[in-house]
Amino acid sequence: YEADLHGVNLSDAYLSDAVLSGANLSRANLRRANLSGANLSRAYLYDAYLSGADLRGANLSGAWYNPKTKWPDGFDPQRAGCIFVED
Repeated sequence: YEADLHGVNLSDAYLSDAVLSGANLSRANLRRANLSGANLSRAYLYDAYLSGADLRGANLSGAWYNPKTKWPDGFDPQRAGCIFVED
């Protein structure tokens, strides 16, 4: 991993334009976080909680997620380039 942020609570955090490529964000709480323009390419988002997060302009290409990953309403992770991994 580029950074191990497994299980960290980043709810409501301002992470606009942050570089988190390759980061382990498994089980991270990113609820309502501002991730606009952030680089999350190749990040691990297993069981991550992104409900209400601002993902406008975020780079999610090659980011991995599973059925327990919670996305903002209406967000399509596969369209954003994420890779689905069945548990």
